[in-house]
Amino acid sequence: MAKAKSTPGTNGKPHVAKFEPVGLYRFGTPSPEKRIDLSRAIEPWQQRRELGQEMRKRLPREMHGGWTPPKNRPNPLDLLAQSNRGRQAHLVPLRMGRMAASPFGFFRGSAVVMASDLSTTPITGVPVVMDGDAHINNFGFFGTPQRDLVFDLNDFDETVVGPWEYDLKRLTASVNVAGRENGLNARERRAAVLRCVQGYRANLDRLQSMGILDVWYLHAYPGRKNPLVKMDAKTEAIIKKSVDKAMGSTNTALLAKVAARDVTGSWRLKEDPPILTPVSKEERDAIVEGLKGYAQTLSPERRYLLSRYHLADVGHRVVGVGSVGTRAYLALLMGNDDQDALFLQVKEATPPAHAPYVPPRTLEVTHEGQRVVVGQRALQASSDIFLGWTTIHGRPYYVRQMKNMKGGIPTEWLSGESFNFVAWACGTILARAHSRTSEPAVIAGYCGNSKVIDEALADWAEAYGDQTEADHAALVKAIKSGKVKAQTEGIAE
Repeated sequence: MAKAKSTPGTNGKPHVAKFEPVGLYRFGTPSPEKRIDLSRAIEPWQQRRELGQEMRKRLPREMHGGWTPPKNRPNPLDLLAQSNRGRQAHLVPLRMGRMAASPFGFFRGSAVVMASDLSTTPITGVPVVMDGDAHINNFGFFGTPQRDLVFDLNDFDETVVGPWEYDLKRLTASVNVAGRENGLNARERRAAVLRCVQGYRANLDRLQSMGILDVWYLHAYPGRKNPLVKMDAKTEAIIKKSVDKAMGSTNTALLAKVAARDVTGSWRLKEDPPILTPVSKEERDAIVEGLKGYAQTLSPERRYLLSRYHLADVGHRVVGVGSVGTRAYLALLMGNDDQDALFLQVKEATPPAHAPYVPPRTLEVTHEGQRVVVGQRALQASSDIFLGWTTIHGRPYYVRQMKNMKGGIPTEWLSGESFNFVAWACGTILARAHSRTSEPAVIAGYCGNSKVIDEALADWAEAYGDQTEADHAALVKAIKSGKVKAQTEGIAE
């Protein structure tokens, strides 16, 4: 068995993470010269766990604690400016305004800043298919093809093969920053982060010896009673309210909100600038062609399903915080009758934030839209049946349903035990996602059964929370001085 290397940054300088496979870490379809060898057995999980335990000698778990910005740390505002290049210039001030609204808003939109910071932190060298932006608000609800509601990761724009630590550190830092926004003191924030990491460790411990196929079959059903998951009355009420809202998030409900009939009786999207705006005939024609290419990325039966709909209208729709300024379209398709609507989101896929700091991707996945699709299918327990990718005007896009019983648990509703419970739930889901494309026994062996890494990451999260507040303050100052243009009115998502 090949051993994974520990490659911490040197003197705070960014480095490219170095991986030596402990198993099969292929992101995409294996190329002909590197086919899967089904004649080779993998080592017993106990042996893989021992490998993880051995890693502690080269990289003690305590080394993950704390954060001190290196002297040569890039200016966060410069990194954000670089990430704005290629975006639609008229929407960049809206992006800056949303990030300036709060430290957590800044955190959500600054994946490029944190990717740079994480590149200077120590890693074990065990790769996973990373989410790349696994903050607490990027976990939520969506509907499976069987119309069950599940809780899972739900944003994959930054997905790439990289260190498992990067995802876990972004999640724990987000728990800390969101906790600050909710008025939690340092002790309460620490308790939430400890619960988050404990959830990650405990689920890895459970999954390491489970059947490989059984891990892929696992789903988290928030609407079902689970004797293993205990919730207090307040948390249960919040989850129920969130579940009910997600269940009502359907194509039919969205149709009534964003579309209406025109004088000819045809369905058209309503203008709602700057969020939803019309596109030119040239753009529309290009999107139609792009959807034809997208259809070819679907399996034949799903391509047939799509063919029974027709395009009624398309508009440009602004979404999220970090995505503002990228090109994103909302396509309205109609099927059997006036109530049979299908909304597809056609979203530009830009290079992931961690790309400069992880090994180059394999040749099988060079299209950024395909990268997002492959990452989502790898990490989610059940993915959208309309998930695919395309190219429009030479730019890569991915396509998915806009409303598919999607929803989240608003972090502003959370405090005390409910906040801790959601932090724990996100940690468990992240562990399951990583286990689908990596060696859970190796990571479980490294993390161990004690609270050593929990305490280290709690230190990290608190220190990085301070860093986020300082970076946010720098952005606000730059906006006030006129160095950064921002739209501070009408910035709601």
